[in-house]
Amino acid sequence: MKKVIDWVTIKFLIVGVINTLVGTSVMFLCYNVFRMGYWPSSAMNYIIGSIVSFFLNKYFTFKSGKKSLGEAVRFVLNITVCYVLAYGVAKPCVYSVLGGYSGTVRDNAAMFVGMCLFVAFNYFGQRFLVFRDK
Repeated sequence: MKKVIDWVTIKFLIVGVINTLVGTSVMFLCYNVFRMGYWPSSAMNYIIGSIVSFFLNKYFTFKSGKKSLGEAVRFVLNITVCYVLAYGVAKPCVYSVLGGYSGTVRDNAAMFVGMCLFVAFNYFGQRFLVFRDK
């Protein structure tokens, strides 16, 4: 358990707060103001947020000074898998629970749940696959 919850975990959470403020603002703005829809809005969250996340986690959280294409590729693959998994699970689950509510309410709730799932999946992916110690 010590390997999972330590100072690196705390730094990841700090970066996550910054990333969440940026990405969530983009996502809900795209959905509610620009009417971009569920998938495009949540995707914009992770396109913009992933750029912020990569650099903050690489240099602040995991202190990886490597100039590695493999690291960047693993990061993109991790983000993609976590995104598809989190949002793909969230939408049908939330839609089944909130069946009597409007599509807008269900989509906003599903985006929130997807965001929470994504954080958990992404932490383990970045810690143990992308920026792992060899």
